[in-house]
Amino acid sequence: MDSKAAANNKLHAVCIPAPAQSHIKAMLKFSKLLHHRGFHITFVNTEFNHNRFLKSLGPNSLDGLPDFRFETIPDGLPPDSNQDATQDTSLASDAISKNLLPPFRDLLIKLNDAAISINNVSPPVTCIFSDGFMPFTITAADEIGLPLVLFFPISAGSFMGYKQYPTLVEKGIAPLKGSETNHLNKLIA
Repeated sequence: MDSKAAANNKLHAVCIPAPAQSHIKAMLKFSKLLHHRGFHITFVNTEFNHNRFLKSLGPNSLDGLPDFRFETIPDGLPPDSNQDATQDTSLASDAISKNLLPPFRDLLIKLNDAAISINNVSPPVTCIFSDGFMPFTITAADEIGLPLVLFFPISAGSFMGYKQYPTLVEKGIAPLKGSETNHLNKLIA
């Protein structure tokens, strides 16, 4: 079997974490497990975080393997003057909802177009594993026609807090108000 035929028989997962260190670390570990099980992996970072990797680990640190590649998409934020600091969380969250869908969709199309080219040994994208905090990937997967798995790299307690917070705000329970200094003894009904 030639390398092109072998590549086309592999599943090709695109893995995209939220642009935060713990999310990137968890998705990278998960991607390595998928790769170990035979997947072709394309790991997608924002340009900001990709450049932080390169600065920290060296210019060739993300060269990867032929079947484990790193790609970047722009987050649409102005360049940060302090590359050693984490991006402002509120700006990054806003960028996720407003800026990342078009470049991510374009990357998926580019990966599939490259798989069709006669000289490429990369298989077409077969699925997306996305951080659950990257909802634009749902739209991209629907538009391209790919299955999507949402991965929440946080604890169960954090996930439940995240999911329940809007209800607590709606009921007027959160954020906590008043002059009480000890909110730990407050009964939440």
